[in-house]
Parts: sequence; C-alpha cells; structure tokens
Amino acid sequence: MYYGRLKSAPQRVRPDRASGSGWLRGLAMAALALSLAACGGMVPSSPDRPGRVPTPPRSSYPSSSPTTPPPPANALLAGVRAGPALSSLPFTTLDAAGALASFRESCPRLLSRTDASGLTQPADWRQACVAAANWGNGSSTMFFASYFETARIGDGKAFATGYFEPEIVGARSHLPGLDYPVYGLPSDLVRAKPGDAPMLPNGRMPLGRYDEYGRFTEYFDRGAIEDGALAGKGLEIAWVADPVEFFFLQVQGSGRLRAPDGSILRIGYAGQNGLPYTGIGGVMRDRGLIGSGPGKYPGSMQGIMRYIRENPWDGDALMRTNRSWVFFKVLTGDGPMGALNVPVRSKASVAVDPKFVPLGAPVWLDVDRADATGLWVAQDTGGAIKGANRFDTFWGAGEQARVTAGGMSGRGNALILLPKGTLTRLGVR
Repeated sequence: MYYGRLKSAPQRVRPDRASGSGWLRGLAMAALALSLAACGGMVPSSPDRPGRVPTPPRSSYPSSSPTTPPPPANALLAGVRAGPALSSLPFTTLDAAGALASFRESCPRLLSRTDASGLTQPADWRQACVAAANWGNGSSTMFFASYFETARIGDGKAFATGYFEPEIVGARSHLPGLDYPVYGLPSDLVRAKPGDAPMLPNGRMPLGRYDEYGRFTEYFDRGAIEDGALAGKGLEIAWVADPVEFFFLQVQGSGRLRAPDGSILRIGYAGQNGLPYTGIGGVMRDRGLIGSGPGKYPGSMQGIMRYIRENPWDGDALMRTNRSWVFFKVLTGDGPMGALNVPVRSKASVAVDPKFVPLGAPVWLDVDRADATGLWVAQDTGGAIKGANRFDTFWGAGEQARVTAGGMSGRGNALILLPKGTLTRLGVR
C-alpha cells in the first residue's frame, strides 16, 4: 500500500495505502513520483500551536456543491464486461506461481470479508481457495485457467506505478543523530459525531479532533506535527535520522528502520490524520521544476528527492504542501502488511482501489513496461490509488526495488480475474 501503501506512491500507504496499510503506499502511497503527482498547493497550518493562546477556529469542513458529476461508486456502476479467455494471456509459469502463493495467503480474508466493489461474495471464492490450499506441484497456470474468468472494468485502460519497502536509519530509542520522531496513532484522532461535520462522500464521518472548546476540527497537519504539535505526548514509537527519507517512507506506508547496531525494526501503517494527500511531484510540475532543461529535475522519486536536498528551505516547504501525515505501528513477520492484513510480496502484490477491484483477486496487467506486465494479486490500497484500473505494483526492499518503483510508470490494459460463474451471476455477458 499503496498511504499506505505510500502507496505514489504509491505512494501505498498505504497511503490513507489505507485501509490496513494501505499507504503501503499504503497511505500513498503512488512511477512512485507520478503517484506523487496529484496536484495541490500550500495550505496554512492549524492555528492552534503549542505556546499560543488558542482561538476558536472557523469550521474546517465547509459545505460545497459539486460542479461535476461524481465518479462511479464501484466496479458495477463503472461497467463490467467479460474479458478474453485466460488461455489467451501470455503469463509464465513463474509469474503464475508467485500469484498463486499470494492468492493462497489471501484466501482466509476472501472467504470472510465484504467486497466493496460489488463484484463478488465470499462464497464465490470458496472453490478456488479450497483448490489453492491443496494445489501440489501441478502447473500454476492451469490453476488459474481452471478456476477463473476475466472481466474488464470500464474501458480497462490501466495506469500502473510502483512502490517498495524503504529502509532508512532509525531505532526504537532516541539515540544521538536520530532526532525525528515516528509517531504511533494518537487517541485524540477520532471521527466526528453525526451533526458535528458534513458526512464524506463515502458515507463516513471525517477524521479530526475535538478542540478545547468541544468543537470538531481537522487534525494537526504535517507542518504542525513537524513543529511539535504531538511532542511530549508519549506517542513516539521510534526515531529516524533523515526527515526526507522519512517523508518518502510515509508515502510508501511501511518500511524498515536499521539501527546503528544493525538491528532491523519493521514499521507499518497504523492510520492517517484525515487530511488530503498532495503529490509533491505534481506541485513541482505545476511550478515548472520537472523536466530536462537547466534548473529542472526528473519526475522520478530520485529526482524529487534531489531537488529537496539541493534546495533545503524550499524543499521543506514543498513537503509541507502534503498536509497528510501517516502514523505507524511496529510490525512482526516476514513482510510488510497490506490492507488485506496479509504480507505483500515482491513482484506479486499490487495496490488497488477496493471499490473497483476485490481485495484478494488476481489481476492481469498488460502495460508498456515489461517488468510490470503479468499476473498480480490485489492485496493493498493506497491514498493515491483511486478509481478503476489504477494500480501500484510492489517491488520489495533494497536498492533495486527502490530504483524500479521510483521509475515505474506503465500504461496499457487490465483484467480482473474472478471465480468462474461470477459473471453469470452478475448477468454479464
């Protein structure tokens, strides 16, 4: 994920890769730089800062009338068509083997969760999951051909970015040189009570906090948190050395902290402050900073990071245009957890918008990037991964994963693999 992922960035995380990780980019997590490319501008920080005399804020949630029709709410409303036969898709045995392993891990959740896309019911997956659990050394490609059919959502035109599990210098303890806190989820981050704020388009109440006047307002934004709004509240679960690296770890939605003694601490998405994700790559593009000419920078994660380091004052202000902040928790296990609450796997897991792809479903991507073309399994979400046929591919950890994810940008077509008989039940031909 992914928000959060980081999820471009996916930016995961998560991010928001939420959901469960989901910023695994995600929160947002969404190539990663293009996942960072949602537009946005500078927004003032919260008026209530430590040491100031607080004043009652105006409502943080003004109502407004939409000027354009809302996008389709889920895959059914976006339109579902039957796709080609699975036997016509050129996926390899190795590709299918990785997808089968990830699908098998997803099955316990598939058999118990509600599918927000409206495409499937838990019972639809039972036969495929039973077969996956007992599938021996037979052809993994035959498994998918035996139990699945393909569907195209909307026009099927896909856009794929990438995310990865970053590793940065950090530790549980506040050691010398590790001066930037990693915060756990604060207890005063809550959803508004009905009547205290307008409902969100998804039917949920917004996240925020109740101030000292008992009024619901937005939560502290990135600038306020970096300026110490949460300091001294006992929320620190770890400390890191580099705020720029930590910013991109938040975009990814999870990561590993390597302490000076070589020990590793894995952290993952726990929540988000409820404020919208702004892709700083998009802000740079709007300001004319992305390109190949003098004074311009590549639109990749590496290019954006270079701009921030070469222009520290402006770079810090740029990062603050993304008011979203990701909170973390300590993870155990052999991989970062996705929104489906199973580990995401390198070159097998992909972050999606669960309103358009059932979490746990296999996905076929045919894009203009050979390394991203193939069979994936939807196991994560991301703050920047929104809408039909929007995907964020996961590439694992390490420098090569960082390079691949940071430069990933693929366009082409996508198919969702659904259990055989699902399309007939939906009345799709």
